[in-house]
Amino acid sequence: MALRVPKAELPTELSENMIKQLGAVAEPVEVVWHSPKVATSNLEFSAKLAEWHEADASLKSFAHMAVAAQVGCSWCLDVGYFQAQNQNLDLAKASQVPRWRESEAFTPLERDVLEYAEAMTHTPPTVTDEMYASLLDRLGPAAMVELTAYVAFVNMATRNNNANGISSQGFSDACEIPLATRPETRVASSA
Repeated sequence: MALRVPKAELPTELSENMIKQLGAVAEPVEVVWHSPKVATSNLEFSAKLAEWHEADASLKSFAHMAVAAQVGCSWCLDVGYFQAQNQNLDLAKASQVPRWRESEAFTPLERDVLEYAEAMTHTPPTVTDEMYASLLDRLGPAAMVELTAYVAFVNMATRNNNANGISSQGFSDACEIPLATRPETRVASSA
């Protein structure tokens, strides 16, 4: 996939901060910087999400990657896996998120969170009362509200990246365990 809008020039300080954090300038920021207000709002909200601690970090990380895999945002999946490594999360599990349904690495709670993230991502969403209630019982109201808002934000980010033509920058190449690929889905052909 090719960028659908050229990269904008970022302020030097912002570029330097991203290089310190990620080792490179994030292409989504360069693309969205054509509207600094949009880019700044996105960066500010992303920073606020990082301050949320009601829901388990690994559950949010897995949910983020599940959304990215479903939407097809290779940039989000790539950077999400890289961030999981930097947060000392279970990389053996994180590497399996794109094929979580076939993997035996996940606990029942993790599977339910992955299913929930995908259900929120469907158009229209397919979240059921039972699905929500089951997670609410195990996570509690504060963590459930946080997880839901987190998944909603990730949906916005992944869809924004896809629409702008942003793809993987190779962040996950630094991870020791290779990132699994999402199983191919078969499309029924018409007769």
